[in-house]
Amino acid sequence: MGAAVRRARLARLRSPATAVALCLASLAGAAPVVMARAAAPVSAVPVTALPQGLDRAALARDLDAVRDAGMYGAYASVRDGAAGWDGATGVADRDTGRPTRPGMEHRVGSVTKSFTAVAVLQQSAAGRIRLDAPIGDYLPDLVPGERGRRITVRMLLNHTSGIADYVPRAFPSLARGSAASLDEFRHRTLAPATLIGWGLDAPQVFAPGTDWSYSNTNYVLLGELLREVTGRDPEEVITRDVIRRAGLRHTYFPGTDPLIAGPHAKLYESFHGLIDPPRDYSEYDMTMAGTAGALISTPQDLNTFYRSLLRGGLLPAAQLREMRTTHPVTDDTGRVIARYGLGIYTVDTPCGPAWGHDGSVWGAGTTALSSADGGRQFALGFNLGKYQLNDAEGRPVPHPVDAALDRLQTRALCGAGVPAPLPFAPPQSDPLEAPLAPPSLSSATGQRLR
Repeated sequence: MGAAVRRARLARLRSPATAVALCLASLAGAAPVVMARAAAPVSAVPVTALPQGLDRAALARDLDAVRDAGMYGAYASVRDGAAGWDGATGVADRDTGRPTRPGMEHRVGSVTKSFTAVAVLQQSAAGRIRLDAPIGDYLPDLVPGERGRRITVRMLLNHTSGIADYVPRAFPSLARGSAASLDEFRHRTLAPATLIGWGLDAPQVFAPGTDWSYSNTNYVLLGELLREVTGRDPEEVITRDVIRRAGLRHTYFPGTDPLIAGPHAKLYESFHGLIDPPRDYSEYDMTMAGTAGALISTPQDLNTFYRSLLRGGLLPAAQLREMRTTHPVTDDTGRVIARYGLGIYTVDTPCGPAWGHDGSVWGAGTTALSSADGGRQFALGFNLGKYQLNDAEGRPVPHPVDAALDRLQTRALCGAGVPAPLPFAPPQSDPLEAPLAPPSLSSATGQRLR
């Protein structure tokens, strides 16, 4: 998704109050600005070449170009059938110069949503969850009354519920032009019911089922749905039925432990220049994200997960079809620029559609995309968040890192002999992918945190 879904909703937002709320709205798992090209309509990108082989030397050069463009460090994994390439570039620790390594563990943010969705669909296959049943049938105390009767499980999965994101309530200082909340709440433990309550207390974004709006509250509710129908903690269910079933070795929920257990990079957050110099947030209590975005993984594990998923290893065929049944995501002109399914989305590349998800938390960006059959795959993590500066209207200014990431992603997914990436265009502030600054935050105040 990089730019595709990122541009989809904020382009339609005009009022400052709405922009503030939605610019903050994806902390728990939203995604970084990774694919920064101008989006073409989903059905309009010509497929002019099929993926061809792995040019490992070229991939390494493209990854180094991301570092040279200003990224602290990055690590990636590319697969083409049985062939593979793993690479790393830059530094894991800005102060010591410790280098990154392939396979480092990383906070993957909203990629967690794919895992949660798979667990829900597994319970649907077992007859315990009906996708078109009202969520109030299962969680009447959490989503009571008319809202609980009108919002279905499917609407939570594909972000058409209209439930607001809880993030503005979770980090209130951001709306005041201060990043103090990030540090104040570094070791705060939050219960899922608290997050859900914040989201439900906010005004409904639209009538259920009538539009699309990314909300982390949806996926925290889905975690509680798993708890209700299984009688177990949702993180345990996802670990048992998804992570272990896929054979993943370095993917886990940290619970209340603020540390990343394995070898990892420090995760530096810039917040579009508000935090200067960027500060390390690799130590963080991720109960603020839960089943919406708390997962830790590696690029290699993410490729294994999506390959197993897309090839039918985690879901029966009927549930996989449901997962890949999408809702259009449009820009302000009504043009479809991506399609969101049930915890997974599809965007077009120069060599055809790609499926996956991306995510970000403070200091960490992740993207994971695969060809439709899971044969060709790309997963990437990097450790400098929201590196673009904002212009006077709150839109990130084009950054060389965006173009470098775009070139890397195109080569990783499409191989040699494919067209050049689509023309570079500056990414816009996006509530789907990252907890961005309000439009006038740094430009209006001129203040940075030191």
